[in-house]
Amino acid sequence: MKTSIATVSVSGGFQQKLAAIAQAGFDGIEVFEQDLLASDLSPRELGRMTRDHGLEITLFQPFRDFEGMPEPLRGRAFARAARKFEIMNELGADLMLVCSSTHPEALGGVDRAAADLRELGELAARHGVRVGYEALCWGRFVNDHRDAWEIVRRADHPQVGLILDSFHSLARRIPSDSIRSVPGDRIFFVQLADAPAIEMDLLYWSRHFRNMPGEGDLDLVGFTRAVLATGYAGPLSLEIFNDQFRSGLPRLVAQDGQRSLRALADQARRAEPTLKLDLPDFPPPAEVEGVEFVEFAAGPEEAGALEGLLSAMGFEKAGRHRSKRVSLWRQNAVNLLVNAETEGFAWRSWATHGVNVSELALRVPDAGASFARARALLAEPYEQSHKPGELAIPGVRGVGGGALRFLDGEAGDLWAVDFELKTPNPKGAGLTRVDHVAQTMAYEEMLSWSLFYTTLFTAKRSPMVDVADPDGLVRSQAVESGGFRVTLNGAEARRTLAKRFIEESFGSSVQHVAFACADIFATAEAMEARGFPALRIGANYFGDVEARFGLDPALTAKLRAHNAMYDEDAQGGFFQIFSRPLAGGFFFEIVQRLGGYGGYGAPNAPFRIAAQKRELRGPGFD
Repeated sequence: MKTSIATVSVSGGFQQKLAAIAQAGFDGIEVFEQDLLASDLSPRELGRMTRDHGLEITLFQPFRDFEGMPEPLRGRAFARAARKFEIMNELGADLMLVCSSTHPEALGGVDRAAADLRELGELAARHGVRVGYEALCWGRFVNDHRDAWEIVRRADHPQVGLILDSFHSLARRIPSDSIRSVPGDRIFFVQLADAPAIEMDLLYWSRHFRNMPGEGDLDLVGFTRAVLATGYAGPLSLEIFNDQFRSGLPRLVAQDGQRSLRALADQARRAEPTLKLDLPDFPPPAEVEGVEFVEFAAGPEEAGALEGLLSAMGFEKAGRHRSKRVSLWRQNAVNLLVNAETEGFAWRSWATHGVNVSELALRVPDAGASFARARALLAEPYEQSHKPGELAIPGVRGVGGGALRFLDGEAGDLWAVDFELKTPNPKGAGLTRVDHVAQTMAYEEMLSWSLFYTTLFTAKRSPMVDVADPDGLVRSQAVESGGFRVTLNGAEARRTLAKRFIEESFGSSVQHVAFACADIFATAEAMEARGFPALRIGANYFGDVEARFGLDPALTAKLRAHNAMYDEDAQGGFFQIFSRPLAGGFFFEIVQRLGGYGGYGAPNAPFRIAAQKRELRGPGFD
């Protein structure tokens, strides 16, 4: 499978774009004319530079407002085309995109457009190049790929073919199966882009909200299946206009693009096994069964404070690693590791971020298969030294720099083999499992993090919500896969708690871990007896929540007494209690879900954040 990406999809200068695209493993690039015009290098030099990076130029674009023009505009259009073909010869490109006209003086008519493209094909042939015709979804007369194909069919010229763009077709809800009747050799190029389902002007939607396949709501799998069913064997290329990507790291955006294309092609071939697709085989995604352990990196002094907090939450020191300074803290099915090593990955993580979550281990049906899929989707392998006889647990580096480990049936062996156990399964204060993990990142990286999880596992994304910090908005989105929930919180405004956490911890991603319990008030009493430092919620909150949900005053009194918060939806209710934040802003959460409540207490977030800022009392929190 040949992959390509438009240079407009990646930020930076031309050479920076090329380096990122080549590093991500693409075969080629679409040269967006604006990038050519912005460079002080000649087309010949840009072409040579592209090939020096091991890339080919798959497309030169866009050529606008060509077909159906009256004279003298028609003559000028052909003169412009001749000049573009000369540039293509210098670049070493053999295909140019011609998008359907939006010009106010353009004339309609399928036969008129076909005649113009036939004549353009003759001109292209003299320059040894080809042209592809694409229907813009906001085109004046042609805005449907079915009409574009009819024009190409009537032009009937070997140098003229069809270019398909998933956004232009799916934005107008054109049935993708209509593509299956187009001969594959007449499709010269295919561009792919996803987008969130937003009702807005098509041009504005396209120019600002496109994203990678799998990051939006369009049926890219159905579109890709239809294209491949024609026998099309050319590149699958990304053309992404997105404000976040324009300010993102070129390396990260390019890697996301390659990951999204591999995952999309894999989905297409699994949905339609008869498709011919040159893509290496790798395992399908699987649901996560649960979180096996959370590992904290801590220095010798900080480890004591962290362990004191864990003890107050009902955890007991259940064992030690046989060869490392790693202690196991346990409560029912929750396993927490405190790593106080003075070398290795955890030590480097602590030295960089302070006390932080350095590893997450997930239970999956087949650890080897999850690892193989992650590697095929460009995840960097994570290898940790281990003594003979200890388990080698496969893992990869997560998008936040931490480690993500995979455990299957060997999970039980881990504790018996690698640890000296004292207390097998303490009941503690009633915490039963990890409910969710909350990760914080810069807003422009949110789509990358979501893509990482949704391509690696069988997972679903919740709608994005705005969380109101007193000093700005934070965007939040949950990704769920079986027994694993992760909330992604994208920070923009510098004074928000989320942004401050990123700055204080130098990018550490996990801002809090939430544990589930069966009786929030019994758990709260048990923890308070152990000295749990609960976050004090402002008194005004409780009267409001009682009125909002019509709570019994006795329940409100319990909420107030234990600094608990409450939310509910049509499926059930939700209780939550928070610890005071540690240095740097990390904190714990305890939750109880009633009925089928599936959220995370987002309406409570502004009041929780205000309480945390009162606790921190640092610059930016007054």
